[in-house]
Amino acid sequence: MELTNKVVLVTGSVRGIGLAIAKAFDAAGAHVILHSRKGASAELLAEFSAGTLSIAADIANAEEVQAALDGVYEQVDGIDILINNAGITKDTLAVRMTPLDFAEVVNTNLNGTFNVTQPVFTKMLKAKKGGSIVNMASVVGLMGNAGQVNYSASKAGIVGLTKSLAKEGAKRGVRVNAIAPGMITSDMTDVLTDKQKELILANTPLGRFGEPEEIAQTALFLTQNDYITGQTITVDGGLYI
Repeated sequence: MELTNKVVLVTGSVRGIGLAIAKAFDAAGAHVILHSRKGASAELLAEFSAGTLSIAADIANAEEVQAALDGVYEQVDGIDILINNAGITKDTLAVRMTPLDFAEVVNTNLNGTFNVTQPVFTKMLKAKKGGSIVNMASVVGLMGNAGQVNYSASKAGIVGLTKSLAKEGAKRGVRVNAIAPGMITSDMTDVLTDKQKELILANTPLGRFGEPEEIAQTALFLTQNDYITGQTITVDGGLYI
């Protein structure tokens, strides 16, 4: 897929991995739509090319998502690329996790991904022009992690969702893939203790955390390669081998 003038929506794109992905697509010539619960600030929009849009919605709320997308479709002909990056964590051991802690993470990460994807995917199929969807999974959705039962379950669900959507979209040229990041420098890793970081690095063959830009490179690759669909690409420095 040639990215110039393609319309790309990146959820959770005002910081961290999402912001890096949005900037990478902007630099590649795509028309970017930023997203967060409150929308992008004027200062952040000024860092992007003219015409960059911003939407605000809680992805766990299907009605909010649909209203935001309706506004987008009033301004653009269609969305060519969707990057589902938005997500939350509420980490604690399973014996201490409340049903609400579990439900909120799954509702945002898994249900939220579906809430955004279904209307965009439907329009892609009807347009018959192909399209690319990249979902953000996680290495812990593949290998599990103590203290992240809710997060691991939500990300494992995204892997299954990705495979099923890829089969449904293939005949119309809509490709669906996922990225499973390992430990990436972000707000989430900033809260880790030095002991926790040392333990993770000891189990990471490359011996360092990844950078958001390395996930952005993978998102670009999956979008541009027209013969990859239904795959989950692990970007983790060798943590899960």
